[in-house]
Amino acid sequence: MALERYGLKCEMGHKEVGGMKAQIDENGRMTHVCEQIEIDWRFADALQACDNEIFVRTIVREVFRGNGLEVSFKAKPMIGLAGNGEHTHIGMVAITKDGKMANLFAAAQPKEDFMSVVGYGSIMGLLKNYEVINPFVSATNDSLNRLKPGFEAPVCIVTSLGHTPAIPSRNRTILAGLIRDLENPMATRFELRACNPYTNTYLVLAAIYSAMLDGITASIDKSTKECVAEISKNAGEDGFYLEKDRAYRSEDDVFEDYTDEERTHLFGAPPATVWENMQGFETYPEKLKVITAGGALRPQIIDAFRDGALLRWKTELVSRIIPENREIVRKAKEIKSAYVTDQDSYNWNKINGLRTYLAKDSIDEKSLFTLLINALNEKDYATASGLQVEMYDKVEELKALYDAYAKNMI
Repeated sequence: MALERYGLKCEMGHKEVGGMKAQIDENGRMTHVCEQIEIDWRFADALQACDNEIFVRTIVREVFRGNGLEVSFKAKPMIGLAGNGEHTHIGMVAITKDGKMANLFAAAQPKEDFMSVVGYGSIMGLLKNYEVINPFVSATNDSLNRLKPGFEAPVCIVTSLGHTPAIPSRNRTILAGLIRDLENPMATRFELRACNPYTNTYLVLAAIYSAMLDGITASIDKSTKECVAEISKNAGEDGFYLEKDRAYRSEDDVFEDYTDEERTHLFGAPPATVWENMQGFETYPEKLKVITAGGALRPQIIDAFRDGALLRWKTELVSRIIPENREIVRKAKEIKSAYVTDQDSYNWNKINGLRTYLAKDSIDEKSLFTLLINALNEKDYATASGLQVEMYDKVEELKALYDAYAKNMI
């Protein structure tokens, strides 16, 4: 209701699938409710849409506060539960001199073609150049924690169009999907599913529209038949625009129907850390030229964004993530019991070895935590990135081992 009063024209507001069961006290009253809520609001031009996002976040926060509740926009506030996404919808419209609007993505014959040549070129430009768009989309530890298989959060550079033009796709496992309404051509658009509420949408849209223009330029003299063949090509096949060794379209469940190795082979390996993601600017200079060609993004803007993201990454690791993991190590203490089996001794030896490896320094050998902090302070970010991934793996291993160890105690 508050958003309506500000003219944001909410189209939908409902409970989503995330959250956890409510907690109830001895009197049957609910003490804690953790829910995931979805709000959709009406489209606008690119700049106004970015402004509206900030308005919505501010208004929602104040409404919750006014009712004595807390709301979080963090991408992954709780590990193990679905996080906060922000599905950014992208379209392109031409306005004629008489004021009429035409959706440039819409197919002339929607039951025969998925979309127009401009539409095909746009989604191909987005996907081909996503390695230099992704740093703007996911620039924090939190955002990358959300993008894990199993939570309907995309991890692969791939799209879904639908099995046939007559049946619109609702594949929720892909990065950017085609949204269509056969009765309403103006509804044709792309949904980028990787964003989160703290994604800088101003920079994301600047990069996306620049990349789409590159794809349009490459496709504009092609037929829709040639374009659908290009985006549907198999890895290893030559094309007129897309990279030879990659596939870009799947109508299957990306998480369930592919192994990790198959996903990486077909769609590329997703970045595991902020450092890896920011390296996209260095690794793909030809793609960086694409998103800066129109002048919407300048090298100074990109450099400032990258430096800020890396500073936040380093600060959060040193000040929050490593201390939190250190507490997990400290709490994994030996359990004293009158009845200890060989299984208990074996588990504890493995646990204590992990604890030492993670957090205990000696004169000659430094713990993983210390090595990670030292690498960050020395700006050896490549080493720090690898150590961060190892830290996550080792901490998860420790938690699983300690859980099994504690459950075996009687």
